[in-house]
Amino acid sequence: MSRVKGGVSANKRRANILERAKGYRHGSSTKIKQAHESLMRAGRYAFAHRRDKKGDFRQLWIVRLNAAVRESGHKSYSVFMGKVKKAGIELDRKSLATFASEYPEIFERISKKIV
Repeated sequence: MSRVKGGVSANKRRANILERAKGYRHGSSTKIKQAHESLMRAGRYAFAHRRDKKGDFRQLWIVRLNAAVRESGHKSYSVFMGKVKKAGIELDRKSLATFASEYPEIFERISKKIV
């Protein structure tokens, strides 16, 4: 069997790693091993934080809704959401928070419906 030299493939692999690590600080952008370790760590954080982002946004919507709900005369966010569910209004927190911050007149109509 003939010998296969891997220089071209190895160089391409290393070049790709350094290309992806461009802009990293210190040796992480110039040294192959350090760059690879940095990329692996960045990938783990990116994976985990894509999931965290969903919870972060939900928290933000709840805070915005709570402020709007108290301004419109309701007791609290949880009481408001209970009444929304009982009234059969099938809007999610994102939509309600958007209405509360950007379209207050629509939010007022919704809050009047559930009283």
